[in-house]
Amino acid sequence: MSPESSEAAPIGVFDSGVGGLSVLRALQAELPHEHFVYLADNGHAPYGERGDAFVAARTHAIAGHLRRAHGIKALVVACNTATAAAIHEARASHPGLPVVGVEPALKPAVAATRTGRVGVIATRGTLASGKFGRLLDSLRSQAEFIVQPCDGLAHAIEQAVAEGLAGATAAAEIEALCTMYMRAMGRFGTETGAIDTLVLGCTHYVFAESVLQRLAGHGVRLVETGEPVARQTRRLLAQAGLLASAPGGGALQLLTTGDPGLPRAAAARWLRGPARQSERVDVPAVPPALPARRPG
Repeated sequence: MSPESSEAAPIGVFDSGVGGLSVLRALQAELPHEHFVYLADNGHAPYGERGDAFVAARTHAIAGHLRRAHGIKALVVACNTATAAAIHEARASHPGLPVVGVEPALKPAVAATRTGRVGVIATRGTLASGKFGRLLDSLRSQAEFIVQPCDGLAHAIEQAVAEGLAGATAAAEIEALCTMYMRAMGRFGTETGAIDTLVLGCTHYVFAESVLQRLAGHGVRLVETGEPVARQTRRLLAQAGLLASAPGGGALQLLTTGDPGLPRAAAARWLRGPARQSERVDVPAVPPALPARRPG
C-alpha cells in the first residue's frame, strides 16, 4: 500500500508564503481529525510577480517533496497563482493523488451581487493567467467585473507577520496599498452602479480583510475561497475512502524554505491551538537523482 493511500496519512498544503494559512484554517475547521503538513515556500516568494514557468517548477518540486518525505494522501495548492499556473500539470504528474486548487471566487460573487458589479483583487500573475481569463469570460454575461492587480500587497502582509503585532511599518504599507487599489476600482456600496461584492483573489488578502472591509464599507460583501476548498477536499477524500475515521487527529507540521520564524509567527497569530514550531527544509527545483547502483 502506498503511503498516500492510508487514511492516517497527512494532507499536504502549500503556498508561496503564509497566505495559505487562511485556507488551512478552513481545512482544519472542516476536517478536525486530519493531520496536515503546511509548506510555505518563503525562500522563493512572491509567486504573484513571477512567470508561469517558475511557479510551475516550484509547484512540481513541492508536490514531489511532500509525497516523498511525508507520504501525503492529498495535496491542497493554497495559492491562486500556483493553481492558475500549474494545477493541471500537478494532477497529471500525480494521477493517484487528490489535488485541490484555489481560484478567485467569481461564481459565488455572481450569486451574491445585487448591483451586478463585482470587484476582483488578485496578484498580477493570477489575473494574467489563461485559467483566470477563461473563468472570467464564462461569467461576463452575468455581471460586470472590475479587476485590479495588487502588486506588493501579499509581500506587505508577509512583512507584517515578520515585524510582529507591534510592527507599524508594514501595517501602514498594507493600509496605503489597499487604499490605492480600492480607489482605482471606483465606487463601492449597495446603490445602483456601485461595486457591492469584492473577491479576494489571493489567499494572503484574507489577512487584510478588516482593512478592505473598512475601505469598501460594511454593506459590501467580501468573498474568499477557504471554505469551498475545504468542502471540496472533504468530498475528494470521502470518494477515495481516505477520510480519517478515528478521532484524535489534528496534528500540524509547519515547513518553510525560508525563515522558520515567519510561519511560526503567522500560525500563532492566525490559527487556533498551541504555539507550533516550524522547520526549514530545502526543496530543490529538480528532485535529486537516485545514486547509481553498483554492479554485482
